[in-house]
Amino acid sequence: MLDDLLERLLTEGDAPADHVSLGMLLATAHQRSREAMNEGLGPLGLDVRGFALLLALELYGPSSQRELIDRMGIDKSTMVRLVDDLEAGELVSRERAPLDRRAYSVVMTRRGEQALADGRQVATDVGDRIFGRLRANERSQLIDLLRRLAD
Repeated sequence: MLDDLLERLLTEGDAPADHVSLGMLLATAHQRSREAMNEGLGPLGLDVRGFALLLALELYGPSSQRELIDRMGIDKSTMVRLVDDLEAGELVSRERAPLDRRAYSVVMTRRGEQALADGRQVATDVGDRIFGRLRANERSQLIDLLRRLAD
C-alpha cells in the first residue's frame, strides 16, 4: 500500500507531492535499513542503538551517560534503558569514574568487545546487501547529500 502511494506521489510532479514523497522515501529507506540491521544484530544481543553505543565507547573510551547522551543525541531515559539492557547482557558495565568517585563511567566489557567485532561483520554484510547496488561514487554522493540535509 505504501509503495503504491509513494510511487504515485513520486510521479505527480508538483512541489508538495515531491516534498512529501521525498520524506516518505527517506523514512522507508531508514526503516528497511534499521530492520535489516536489527535482525542481523539481534543474535548478538544488540540493536542499532546498542551497536552505536559500543562504537562510541570504542572511539571515546569509558564515558559517563551524560557524555554518551550528548555524543549520540538521544534522551536521558532512552540512554538509561539502553545502558541497562547492555549491562544485563554483560556487554558494558558501570564503574566508578577515576576522577570523580561520585560519578560512574560506562565501560565496554570483553564480551562487549567481542559483540562489537561480530557486529562489525554484521554491519558489513547488511550494508553490502542494502547499499551494494550503489557504486562507490554513488555511496559517497549519497553520504554528502544526506549530510547536507541533516545540517
